[in-house]
Amino acid sequence: MQMNKLNKFLIVALVIFAGLELGCGDPDANLALNPGSPTTPPTVTAVTPPNATNGVCPNGTIISATFSKPMNAATLTTSTFTLTSAGGAVAGAVTYVAATQIATFTPAANLALNTLYTATITTGAMDTFGNGLAANFAWTFTTAAALCPPPPAIIPGVSPLATACNFGILGATPSVTSTGATIITGGDVGIFPAASIVGFPPATLTGVKHAGDAVAQQAQLDLTTAYNNMGTANGGTFGLGTGTGAIVPADIGGQTLAPGVYRTTSAQPSLGITGNLTLAGPASGVWIFQIGSTLITATGNSQVIMAGGGLSKNVFWQVGSSATLGTNTIFAGNILAQASITANTGATLNGRALARTGAVTLAANPVNVPTCP
Repeated sequence: MQMNKLNKFLIVALVIFAGLELGCGDPDANLALNPGSPTTPPTVTAVTPPNATNGVCPNGTIISATFSKPMNAATLTTSTFTLTSAGGAVAGAVTYVAATQIATFTPAANLALNTLYTATITTGAMDTFGNGLAANFAWTFTTAAALCPPPPAIIPGVSPLATACNFGILGATPSVTSTGATIITGGDVGIFPAASIVGFPPATLTGVKHAGDAVAQQAQLDLTTAYNNMGTANGGTFGLGTGTGAIVPADIGGQTLAPGVYRTTSAQPSLGITGNLTLAGPASGVWIFQIGSTLITATGNSQVIMAGGGLSKNVFWQVGSSATLGTNTIFAGNILAQASITANTGATLNGRALARTGAVTLAANPVNVPTCP
């Protein structure tokens, strides 16, 4: 009996020892199994502009790095995140957004034309556990031969949306649907070629419903023209990641952006907003976002804020597929989506939801439609 007990004890001990050897004896194996471990060094998972990109806007350049884990913001400085060219180091400022794990280097002035730049994150950049990068991380890009042009000006008294400007909500098929107490102030609700508008009431609007009529048909034609025009601004191709707009990271929460044309790339076609995005510029400023695929704002944790006199009616989100506004978030601007638009419960839209081929789905949303020029 004593021998059996001893054998059982030895077997248990051997199993525990083997487990410790597998889990702790090999640090590399432990890191592979648990990349979020306090002992795992951080890595850079994505960069903007992408490595070896040519034709990057010398003005309004966004240079960013996304990390694999939360970082210590105090270690992300102009000493650990640098930008250099053959002419030497570039002056600028570094910011870090914890919600997105993205650090951004903002040059103090326009970059030189037609110049090769190297961005570097050094091993001094540490995570919240004090682990630095295992090695310096560097990537390069080359600026364009000329400054990127400003976005197309808004002609006084003429809306780039034409008759679609009269709509706060415009869908295509199968329906425009609202649940709960959606309130649309300042614009019409329409759909074409389908004719189904559901949920009004209890949803209310100050404008007129156009279900499959000639007014909605013309608005859809004008929306198509506006969608194409926004997609080709600064040489873009319907939001497919081309042109001379400034390239943005996968998530632009925490950024402050001046008027301009901004775009995703074919390698990273979708755009997220986690936290606050500030659009700062004068009342005449125009912002155009060319998004190759989806636009998604983080639930309960995102706002698009107009500052400096900028107006939501002059912000255009040209979306290559569908847009989703997260629950209890605040969004500004005109969404021109190729497919569908969904506003989740309590999301506030200070702008328009205009879908070319799909549905618009609302859920107790305040929609404040800006004036037409």
